[in-house]
Amino acid sequence: MGELFNPANFNIGPHVAALLTAYLLALPIGWNREKEERSAGIRTFPLVAVACCGFIQAAESMVGDEPEAMARVIEGLITGMGFIGGGAILKVKNSVKGTATAASLWVTGAIGVAVALESLDVAVMLTLMTFVTLYLLAPLKKMVEPTAAEDADKE
Repeated sequence: MGELFNPANFNIGPHVAALLTAYLLALPIGWNREKEERSAGIRTFPLVAVACCGFIQAAESMVGDEPEAMARVIEGLITGMGFIGGGAILKVKNSVKGTATAASLWVTGAIGVAVALESLDVAVMLTLMTFVTLYLLAPLKKMVEPTAAEDADKE
């Protein structure tokens, strides 16, 4: 227990920087989902990114230079994010809702992991690609949606 509170083990700066970066990268994704009135939004997405980043950071001291051990931690996060995302998917009559939110949650977890692993380039690209998909492809989806709704009514 004495090692836990040893000042030499308490270097909060890099952790704060990474957690804040993960938070800020997830914010525009959460803002989009909130604006679209989805089941997860402005609070959920930054928390997912911070949690995934935090899990990796917390595990780093335990796994050390064992890539297989870190891979198992990441596998657990991938599975957990899939489970959380699954909760955002709903079947409503003849359609399925929430798949974009579920996928966005999964990507947001990957953003947190990438930040924690110091792959900021990957984290930024994931954020940009998600942003482009959610913001720029939404009008295209709305153009296609009425046709899909009419087809469902015919069945």
